[in-house]
Amino acid sequence: MLQGKVVIVTGGFGALGRVVAAEAAKAGAKVAVLDFAPNAPDGLQASLGADSLLVGGVDLSKEASAKDAADKVKAKFGRIDAVFNIAGGFSWETVEGGSLATWDKLYTLNVVTTRNMIVAALPSLLASGAGRVVNVGANGAMKAATGMGAYAASKSGVHKLTESLAEEFKGKITVNAVLPSMIDTPVNRADMPDADFTKWVQPAQIASLMIYLASNEAGAVTGALIPIVGGL
Repeated sequence: MLQGKVVIVTGGFGALGRVVAAEAAKAGAKVAVLDFAPNAPDGLQASLGADSLLVGGVDLSKEASAKDAADKVKAKFGRIDAVFNIAGGFSWETVEGGSLATWDKLYTLNVVTTRNMIVAALPSLLASGAGRVVNVGANGAMKAATGMGAYAASKSGVHKLTESLAEEFKGKITVNAVLPSMIDTPVNRADMPDADFTKWVQPAQIASLMIYLASNEAGAVTGALIPIVGGL
C-alpha cells in the first residue's frame, strides 16, 4: 500500500511510533524514524530493515532541528512522501491548583512539534505529487474530562491545525488526523492496572488507519478527524 514511498514517523521510538513504523515498513515504505530520545530501542532497526533511518536527539520544538532532520531524510532517500506526526505528550492536571507551565509544555509538545515537522517536510511533500500528512489527535479532546484541560486544549490545536492545512494545501497534499481513545501500551496498563484492556485501541489498529490515509487510495480524503476508539 505504501510501496516505494518514503515515510517519516516522529516519536518513532515510543510504543505507538514503533508499531506504526514497523507496519509502514511491512506495507513497502522506506521509513525514517525521528525521536527526542537519543538512542533507539533494541531491535527497532532490525524490525524496519537495514535501509531504514533512525535519528535520535531530534527536538521538534525547534524549527532548525526539524529542518535538519528533514534534510537528513531527504539526503538518504531523495524524497519525502508522508509524515506521521506521533510525537507528543500528556499530563493529567486540574485547572485549580495546576500550573500554566503545563499548558505551555503540552502546547509545545503537541502543536508546535507537529507544525514544525510539517513545515520542514513541506517542500518535499509538495514535490511528491501525492504528499500525505497524518497527525495524531485525541478523542479525549472532543469532550474533555476533569484533569484533561491542558491536554485536550493542545490536542484540539492539532485538530484545527489539521483542518486549516488541509484547506491551505487542498489539491496539493492531504492532511488528516486520527483521534485515538485509550491506547493499549505498557505505560497505560501500568497507570491503570484495573482497567479492561480489551476495550482499548491496539497500536496496530491505529497504524492500519494511518497507513491507509498515507496511501494513494486515500487521495480524496483530507481535513478528516477520524475517531478510533475501540470498545470505549
